[in-house]
Amino acid sequence: MEPGAKSEAEQGEAGSGALGSGTDSKVYHERQRLQFCLLHALNNLMQEKECFTRAELDRIAGNLVLSDPNKDQWTPLSFIFRPHHNVLTGNYDVNVLITALEARKKKVVWHDRRKGASSINLDAEALIGLMINVSVRRFRGLWNSRHWVAIRNIDGIWFNLDSDLSEPKQFKDKENMVAFLDSILSQGGELMLVLQDE
Repeated sequence: MEPGAKSEAEQGEAGSGALGSGTDSKVYHERQRLQFCLLHALNNLMQEKECFTRAELDRIAGNLVLSDPNKDQWTPLSFIFRPHHNVLTGNYDVNVLITALEARKKKVVWHDRRKGASSINLDAEALIGLMINVSVRRFRGLWNSRHWVAIRNIDGIWFNLDSDLSEPKQFKDKENMVAFLDSILSQGGELMLVLQDE
């Protein structure tokens, strides 16, 4: 995401506050670079530097293209703007997210927005975290794009690990996080649960 652009996840942060000293030292947080928000969100979700790499996500996107039934309909611009990512800047899609996590024995379950965030069992043992995909407005609203954000419980505390933020943001409590997620859903955001696959 472009510097200065604010995602819905960042704009809707009213209820979360900065971490106190000592708490943030155990929370891994990658910052945004170009449109590699999925790469950063995945590493933030897994709480590990280079758990996923650009090369790995590019390889996954390339393999998805090989199995794409519409690959015969490509244009000259398809060399840069590929179906599952942009070769120059990243901007990976949900297919790359799902394939990458499945390679790590994780399962991605799309949340039905009609049920609201309160229907999610945040205490489920298999729940690793949440991935949200939100709308981003750039150039004073002239350009709209999407942005990936990881939400994770670390030592009993839920964090917004948005790579656009300067540091992880701690949610005050579960109710505050559910309200945040409901706000994201009401603005057209997508919410996915990341579970440990059995």
